[in-house]
Amino acid sequence: MKKSDLTYKRSFFYSFGILCLAVILSNCVWKPEKVGNEKLIVCTTTIIGDAVKLLVKDKFEVLTLMGAGVDPHMYEAKPSDVRALGNARVIIYNGLHLEGKMTDLFERMNDEKDIIAFSNGMEAKRLIKLNAHSKDPHVWFDPILWLQGIKECATQLSIIFPREKEFILGNYAKIESDLLNLHSTITESLNEIPKEQRVMITSHDAFHYFGKAFNLEVLAIQGVSTVSEPGLKDVSNLVNLIVKRKIKAIFVESSVSSKSITAVIEGCKSKGQVVKIGGTMYSDALGDKKSGADTYLGMMERNVKTLVNALKSR
Repeated sequence: MKKSDLTYKRSFFYSFGILCLAVILSNCVWKPEKVGNEKLIVCTTTIIGDAVKLLVKDKFEVLTLMGAGVDPHMYEAKPSDVRALGNARVIIYNGLHLEGKMTDLFERMNDEKDIIAFSNGMEAKRLIKLNAHSKDPHVWFDPILWLQGIKECATQLSIIFPREKEFILGNYAKIESDLLNLHSTITESLNEIPKEQRVMITSHDAFHYFGKAFNLEVLAIQGVSTVSEPGLKDVSNLVNLIVKRKIKAIFVESSVSSKSITAVIEGCKSKGQVVKIGGTMYSDALGDKKSGADTYLGMMERNVKTLVNALKSR
């Protein structure tokens, strides 16, 4: 067989597979079996996956659909994801439409699978409303709120796997201690930044829970989702604010294009204001192992260190 023919056939079957997947996700024709692999737990994002791995350790297989640096707002499911969901004993997701179209699929699979939404355990009054129908899904940036989600997950897993209840709840107790310590450490670290400089500007609105939890002003070029591109007016308004308040640094995100941030920096430069990139923030996904942000605790500590180094007085 010619190489060109082989390439064509591979391309055809790949395209056909994606088409079938699109039909599955839009029409929910696929009917997963009630029970797949008894030891398989499938999580959507790396941040959720990290929490679940701490709860169940090596007693279960934990598979994460989205890898390091992947933007969940823009994520498109692959055929391998469908297979994983079909094999899973438990599926765990954010619960606040972070995963876009996949959310509808999870809700429709509820009769066939044990499905856990992290947000179900969170106090409604602590959730940030975007409009009458939706809430900000970036809940992990408030460690106390995230802990509530982990507790809900631990409770549900203990019901699904009653023999492992003591083990799972014991692991939760360790997580609780770590996150309460994290909250205190972040508060102390941010005190190094002068109050007038406690302004965090990033690519998209992922950090409002962080700002609310730690008394930090948070601004962004894009909205909560990265699906739509920011307009010229959004960039212009932010440039004017930065120049007026003499803000020293803004931040790029590991899972979001830096194009809009570059436009803001150029806009400030044209007005005589030098603004630097303060570093990379991890927002919707953890980093790889080399980054030091490959766990939730590591990500939060890395973000705070980057923020403090860029904004504190020198």
